[in-house]
Amino acid sequence: MAKRQPPRRPSEVSWLITGPLAMLAVVWSVVLALVGGDAEPFGPWVAVLFLGLFVLVEFPVLHIIIRRQGFTITINEIPLILAMFYLPPLTVVLICTVGSLITQVRRRLPAAKLWFNVAKTAAATSLACLVLVAMPAIEDVGPGTWATLLLVVGTNTLVTLVAVAGVITIMQGPQAGGEVIRSAGSGLLIAAANASVGLVILICLESTGWSALLLLTLAGALMLIYRSYARFFRQHNTLADMYELTRAMTESGQNGTLADSMLGRIRALMQAEYATLWLPAQGRHPEVLLTARVDDPGLLDFARTPARAREKAREERRTVAVGRFLDGDEELRSALRQSDVKDVIVAPLRSGQAVIGSLEVVNRLGDIGHFKPGDVPIVETIAAHAAVALENSRLVDRLRYDAYHDGLTNLPNRRRISAALEEAVRVRAPGEMVAVLLFDVDALRQVNESLGHAAGDKVLVEVANRLRASAPSGSLVGRVGSDEFVVTLRVESVEVAMTLAGELREQIRDQMVFDALTLDVDTAVGVAVHPDHGSDPAILLQRVDLAATAAKSTPGSIQLFNPALESRSMRRLGLAGDLTRALDRGELEVYFQPKVTLGDRRLVGVECLARWEHPAHGAVAPEDFVAVAEHTGQLGRLTEAVLREGLRRSRDWMVADQPLAVAVNLSARTLTDQHFPNRVRELLEEYDVPPDRLTFEITETGVLDGTNRPMPTLRRLRDIGVRLSVDDFGTGHSSLSHLRRLPVHEIKVDRSFVQGMATDPGDLAIVNAVVTLAQQFGLTVVAEGVESELTLELLQDIGCQIGQGFLFSRPLSYERLEAWLGAQLEPESLLNGDVRRLRAVP
Repeated sequence: MAKRQPPRRPSEVSWLITGPLAMLAVVWSVVLALVGGDAEPFGPWVAVLFLGLFVLVEFPVLHIIIRRQGFTITINEIPLILAMFYLPPLTVVLICTVGSLITQVRRRLPAAKLWFNVAKTAAATSLACLVLVAMPAIEDVGPGTWATLLLVVGTNTLVTLVAVAGVITIMQGPQAGGEVIRSAGSGLLIAAANASVGLVILICLESTGWSALLLLTLAGALMLIYRSYARFFRQHNTLADMYELTRAMTESGQNGTLADSMLGRIRALMQAEYATLWLPAQGRHPEVLLTARVDDPGLLDFARTPARAREKAREERRTVAVGRFLDGDEELRSALRQSDVKDVIVAPLRSGQAVIGSLEVVNRLGDIGHFKPGDVPIVETIAAHAAVALENSRLVDRLRYDAYHDGLTNLPNRRRISAALEEAVRVRAPGEMVAVLLFDVDALRQVNESLGHAAGDKVLVEVANRLRASAPSGSLVGRVGSDEFVVTLRVESVEVAMTLAGELREQIRDQMVFDALTLDVDTAVGVAVHPDHGSDPAILLQRVDLAATAAKSTPGSIQLFNPALESRSMRRLGLAGDLTRALDRGELEVYFQPKVTLGDRRLVGVECLARWEHPAHGAVAPEDFVAVAEHTGQLGRLTEAVLREGLRRSRDWMVADQPLAVAVNLSARTLTDQHFPNRVRELLEEYDVPPDRLTFEITETGVLDGTNRPMPTLRRLRDIGVRLSVDDFGTGHSSLSHLRRLPVHEIKVDRSFVQGMATDPGDLAIVNAVVTLAQQFGLTVVAEGVESELTLELLQDIGCQIGQGFLFSRPLSYERLEAWLGAQLEPESLLNGDVRRLRAVP
């Protein structure tokens, strides 16, 4: 998460530094006048010469930006060395102060910054002169004089640095002041180099006055070298930043974060106060207006660009650049003045011959900074890359949209409905139901055969529009078949769902008029609800489809699903017998899902999950065969089969010197079995596995069912030494305060909150609260459903220790787990430690 930026204070607060600096300059100058001693007199023309020299060298050689402030690196140490040698100290202070005043006035700086710079120069020079007076008298240009003058220049430089850091700290906070200090290294090196050059010039002048001619030539060459270095430095940084920017745009264009990663980088690259992306409304895409502003961590929804500049760039399909050093007609310059904008560059974003938006940078940072003609090609190059990235991003967005929506009606398709149902089931509130209403359009085939498929498509589009307009807010309308529409929503009861089904059916039955054709369209409606009719989206859709089929022969054409529609009891009876045979033959397979530390991605354990591939029905959902096992008394055998496999694999891993903890899910019913703890102890001894290598995961409703029935079993398991974990925490009716009376070691935050924390501040707050309070109780926190790097970073920020989810791995069979581990381990981790470290988890 972005750190909160300290508030920026007005420039007038700089007087808190300017005032003391001015007072110190006066005091030190008075002291200097009293103790300065006699000096060899020089004519006024010498003072004027040095004054001109100080003004000349104030021309900036390098210009750097720290946040909103611009700083220049000059070569004023060279004339300072000469002035300290030839002129009286107090004269040096006067010349430097007047020279600074002339320079700041010429730059047209605001009053606050002008007087700060003057006071800073006066204070630094007066203190440096005091140091000069305190040192032994200068008699020649030998090493002693070098040391004295270098000390004097160093004092001047350090006072200047401290003053600048102080004023930045007052105006923008300690972090900004620290940035000034951290960026001062190169400036100090340049100051030392300049002082050395000044000493060389001094030695030459003392040797012969004619050396001034050579020195002037050398000074011109040196100035050119400095300027060339500055240009090279800027070009190098620009190329590096351009490379990073294009790479970031390419990567972020695939995940919908293009504007976030692009605008901040563009603003920094151009050293602009604002960088704006504007895209007009296009198709289903709304208008986009996003701005990155210096010192603001997020994007803003306004722009400082004058509207006329943007309009002209779009109309003329060319870059519009207006500013002090840029072209621009009087109309645009007037628009800049009215908007209080210093300069602006607006580059159109092109897709072929069409302009799809604009990229805009406003106000070069620093009081003397302005955009120049050389900046225009850079912005145009960035705009070209941005246009391609935006088009690719919209293409990816379109493909993603098409994958989850019906092409004819633009309604969500079966895949999207299934995902929404899964999410709705996960986050269902207590006492709430998730209803699925399926509308099967009657006689659509006859319409297609009689009037053509175009007429049939019109009927489907009209049905979709009526459902979309009539369905309650919060519901999701989708098309899951050629003539089948689904409405999913939360309801208080089955009666409410049935009533809504009737109302929506009546809305569809109203006559449909297509040109001269009038049609009466009816639908058969099936209704199924969670939790009464299932939790898996596929099962709910299957059962609501059965209900809709039955509704075709039902008076009123609305049918609520009931078990008789699929002979559920017979199927379960068949599954019960098949489950018994599968347990006898060992046909159930145990899969393992890794559990990983979030800080350094170390593999610390696995969760054991039962899987059953039925020879006739295929893969049987765990909730189905677990429910069968509970109702047929086979739950104990099922639990023991999973527990045995987990302990056997844990023993094998320990023998291979790769110990991993295993976690096994327990049903609430198992916690009422008083013999279960003894059986756990026997299995631990049989497989010679330490108890702390085994964790039992119990659902929140299983351990907090409002009674004390699970408590004796939980305490006995804890006394054995196994670890206890509360699974799916947050989906029940309990609070963290209940955990204080439970003998548990760990809680697992439900995946519905973890997966939503990256986009929902509410989910993020819930996970943060769970982690914080659980840590206060001394509990380990495991996050389920970690599926993205962003979620991983958020969990790390709030202090969560362990996670599991598809970001690390899906549940794997033992053979696939071993292959996965072999592919992911760092070679050195196999030699040096007993805990597996994942190299790079896909």
